[in-house]
Amino acid sequence: MKERAGIQSVEVGFALLEALGRAAGPQMLRDLAAAAGMSAAKAHRYLVSFQRLQLVVQDPTSTRYDLGPAALKLGLASLSRLDAVKLGRVRANVLMEQIGHTVALAVWGNHGPTIVHWEESPQAVTVNLRLGDVMPLLSSATGRCFAAYVSKDAIAPMLREELTRAQKQGRADVPATMAGVRTMLDEVRARGASRVVDVLLPGIVGFCAPVFDADGHIALGIVALGPTGTFDPEWDGAVHTPLRQAAQQLSRDLGWRG
Repeated sequence: MKERAGIQSVEVGFALLEALGRAAGPQMLRDLAAAAGMSAAKAHRYLVSFQRLQLVVQDPTSTRYDLGPAALKLGLASLSRLDAVKLGRVRANVLMEQIGHTVALAVWGNHGPTIVHWEESPQAVTVNLRLGDVMPLLSSATGRCFAAYVSKDAIAPMLREELTRAQKQGRADVPATMAGVRTMLDEVRARGASRVVDVLLPGIVGFCAPVFDADGHIALGIVALGPTGTFDPEWDGAVHTPLRQAAQQLSRDLGWRG
């Protein structure tokens, strides 16, 4: 399809706004121009216009430039219209085709981590999970992921119940003490994802990676699962790596800058 004509000067000038958005703080003209790939004189002309539109402000003392109130209003308006699950559905379908295994989305609901979307691979094995199912914190990849990132108060009642049950059953495949839980959740945060093998479902491996919103809160979890015979269970392997990358990209789409 033929590319539609646009206004090149607008596209060129936008590089300055992008550079400000990536920067850790206000920028000197020379540094901002270099980041945008243009001369200081050219950058200054764009910045004068952006100041008139309140997209950019300049500190009169330091002479550094930063994003202005109009840029903030546009950013907040965009964030308010973002739907994490809607964006996640698109990402989940692409990921499912990439890894060849079932992908699901989960959110934190009133009763815990809840499956809200399911992209089943044509080669998927049948698993006894349904939309709306609430996943356990200790024995599911989804639960472990959310337990690592939601507030302690939010998970406390559910965690106490599961710990008591694990202790009574004498299970060796899930933590049975708070010390064990803390070790498990520290690993989730260090890896950027959670994993279970033959824990919740026999013969099934599951990964779950967190997706964060603009405030750094977990918005949803992206889950990948499949049979142990064909599913790569390794960290940084054929499933974990693209899953983590998809979650990070979706987080950036939602405004996360961590």
